Amino acid sequence: METGFNANTPINSEIVQKVIRESGLPNIGRAAIRELLKVVNQIEQLTGEKFIRMEMGIPGLPTPNMGVEAEINALKRGVSNTYVDIEGIPDLKNEIQRFCKLFLNINVDRRGCIPTVGATLGSFASFTTLSKIDNSRDTNLFIDPGFPLQKQMIRTIGKKYDNFDIYNFRGEKLYDKLEAHLNKGNIFSILYCNPNNPSWICFTETELKIIAELAVKYNVVVIEDIAYFGMDFRKDYSIPGKPPYQPTIAHYMDNYILLISGSKAFSYAGQRIAMMIISNKLFNTKFENLKNYYNSDIFGQAMIFGTLYSITAGTAHSPQHGLAAILKAVNDGTYNYRNDVIEYAKRAEIMKKLFTGNGFKIVYDKDEDKPIADGFYFTFSYPGFTGEKLLEELLYYGISAIALVTTGSERTEGLRACVSLVNKKQFPVLEYRLKKFHEHHS
Repeated sequence: METGFNANTPINSEIVQKVIRESGLPNIGRAAIRELLKVVNQIEQLTGEKFIRMEMGIPGLPTPNMGVEAEINALKRGVSNTYVDIEGIPDLKNEIQRFCKLFLNINVDRRGCIPTVGATLGSFASFTTLSKIDNSRDTNLFIDPGFPLQKQMIRTIGKKYDNFDIYNFRGEKLYDKLEAHLNKGNIFSILYCNPNNPSWICFTETELKIIAELAVKYNVVVIEDIAYFGMDFRKDYSIPGKPPYQPTIAHYMDNYILLISGSKAFSYAGQRIAMMIISNKLFNTKFENLKNYYNSDIFGQAMIFGTLYSITAGTAHSPQHGLAAILKAVNDGTYNYRNDVIEYAKRAEIMKKLFTGNGFKIVYDKDEDKPIADGFYFTFSYPGFTGEKLLEELLYYGISAIALVTTGSERTEGLRACVSLVNKKQFPVLEYRLKKFHEHHS
């Protein structure tokens, strides 16, 4: 099957071929997100045709007004002329602590509630500090699929990573697979995303218990990336102080770091603000080896006044006021974030039906024995195509996504779709293009 040679494709095939050829990318199907973004932008400019953009995991909803107003008022009060406290402003730390109790049902000290410049920065700071607690451990374990940039972070700090795709190891099967990696003795931390980017799987309580049990057994810290907090819409995690609570490793162990993004659940992506929550035990633990890198051997002190101070010297002042206002409204029950972000689930439900109705398959389709949730992402494939070839072919039909192979997934036939930038007015266009694709390839 030759790629893009059908003259009846919705996007001019000659222009698509020309842009791909001139991009200099040896394999467009393995392009990084930003590289693909540039290619699609160029095709749009040259053809005048708007793509169905599913490659970027960018929130697409308005920021809650109370956050915007709080940030503006903070700037009017003059906070922009003052260095911010590296540990975070008191109001935000208080609200993060309340949020943890009300929505996760965990108790954490205010000292361990730290704002970071996005969860991306929180990941980097976590890897950096944890990698220095024991020189005999030089590897982070990723339970994949996951965010490709986090692997780049490990390479950046000169450490190693191990990884495996959880697809074939759900439920009790996870135990032996995870232990096989941990018993090597070289792992300093485990990181996973829940709900998961890119697959949108959600770890079950059985799986969280297994991860916690083995992490305790092998003395490994767990970094839980909850970027998409409360966005498994099969349950309502949005009522303060009432179950069900967001599932978390913190219910089963006390040696963890939680990363909660302000970008997704609270649509505050542009201001680069997130929460790092360090468990009380880990925050106060002394690691002798930290003294070789920091002024303190206490983990929390080393994290704040060593790593975070070195990287950013604190998170920007006004976004902290904005997030604090949003969290206060959420904690007080005067604003329910779920009512806004459930829009992503509505889009995903419709889009998945459009894909499956035209010969596509959902790749990651279950959490153990339950159908996967509708949400921010979904994964898809088409018979006879690898993910790389499918990505390239879809460019001729005005549809962009990313290949799962770039995320640590072993499902090499799949692509990841993000629903956030696809509005309902585009659904008829998407349906037309998918039908054309199916006609040309069925």
